[in-house]
Amino acid sequence: MDGQIRLLDKSIQPKKIHAASLKINKELISKNVLKIIEKLNASGFQAYLVGGCIRDLMLGMHPKDFDLTTDAKPQEIRRLFKNCRLIGRRFRLAHIRFGRELIEVATFRSSAENNQADILRSSRGRILRDNAYGSIEDDVFRRDFRCNALYYDTVSNYILDYVGGLKDIKSKRLVMIGNAHRRLHEDPVRMIRAIRFAAKLNFNIDAQLASSIKKNSGLLESIPAARIFDEFLKLFQSGYAESTFELLVKFGLFKELFPQTDEQINSDATLKGFIVAALQNTDLRFIEKKPITPMFLLGVFLWGPILKYSSNIKKRKKCSQSRSLVISTYKVIAMNSNRMAIPKRFSSLMSEMIAMQPRFEIISSKQAKLLSRLRIFRAAYDFLLLRSLVGDCSEEVIKFWSKVQLKTGKDIHHRKVNRKQLNGR
Repeated sequence: MDGQIRLLDKSIQPKKIHAASLKINKELISKNVLKIIEKLNASGFQAYLVGGCIRDLMLGMHPKDFDLTTDAKPQEIRRLFKNCRLIGRRFRLAHIRFGRELIEVATFRSSAENNQADILRSSRGRILRDNAYGSIEDDVFRRDFRCNALYYDTVSNYILDYVGGLKDIKSKRLVMIGNAHRRLHEDPVRMIRAIRFAAKLNFNIDAQLASSIKKNSGLLESIPAARIFDEFLKLFQSGYAESTFELLVKFGLFKELFPQTDEQINSDATLKGFIVAALQNTDLRFIEKKPITPMFLLGVFLWGPILKYSSNIKKRKKCSQSRSLVISTYKVIAMNSNRMAIPKRFSSLMSEMIAMQPRFEIISSKQAKLLSRLRIFRAAYDFLLLRSLVGDCSEEVIKFWSKVQLKTGKDIHHRKVNRKQLNGR
């Protein structure tokens, strides 16, 4: 079967495969998830594990979370589980909480071709609201990629494959269900998800999907800026930031997130090297299970445009370099606000971190004592360290502040990158 399977063809029978033959370790599945499925089944409903969790189990990975789907309506789910609350306007979902564990349960969605009165679309075809329910046969064709359209009946221990998802996982291919062009118009964020999955799983993006992404990248302009920020967090804080960046640039999506930076890296190899070094550090930090702060990554991606505008601001306003960087930071954030909504708790810290960069040029015991006490010192020092890797500050400055940092006896924001890692990039 290929990506052009007709969306309403209910004559297609799923392949039914015993989970044991796929070497799925059921012990990795949350016990609370299994309890929910059993209770729904006992109450007369169908219930399945669905999506990426099955894919990850097949690949020997530990799923980050588990999604369930059922023919029970949201209100019926809430009546069965006292620890349940309903969320969502675009599509109603049930969230069932067990202590700190939150499990999402969705009702089978109807085909986008049916129940048009229940599906609100924008003028460009994007689905704005969708509370139309259907059968499992409908629901499978509302999934985005074939590798995410597997259904696992944990009671019988069988997996249902309607669209060839198992084959795609084995061949490491990312294929859109249905017509890629139309599916991307329904939800342009699927383009970002495609990049995220390809980077995470080391999958190749299907030729039709790749072509559609490059042609439709501009559709991301219609997505709420807050949602784009949420996707940004998923893209760069999961251990594959460097490969994600490379794919975003390759498929023309990076310019939709950071247009000014994208323009600069095309002609500035030093700035691109700085970004790559930072992302390598981020991935190392993830492996070491150390915290990663969004404000640091945002500072990295916006550093080029901020520097560019700060030089003009300094001349025009006749202010200090630190002050011009602060003004420039907020100017760049405002210019990008229609694309990505950066919460103030991150933008303010980012501004402090960037404003500290010229203050590091002063190397004295008094300055060391002053800066090392600031809340943002460790992140600002690490930013300075990354700048040094591309020759953006002197050896004397780095040696001085490295000694200061060592005296603090605390962890810095990111781990050092060996200079050799940057060579040839």
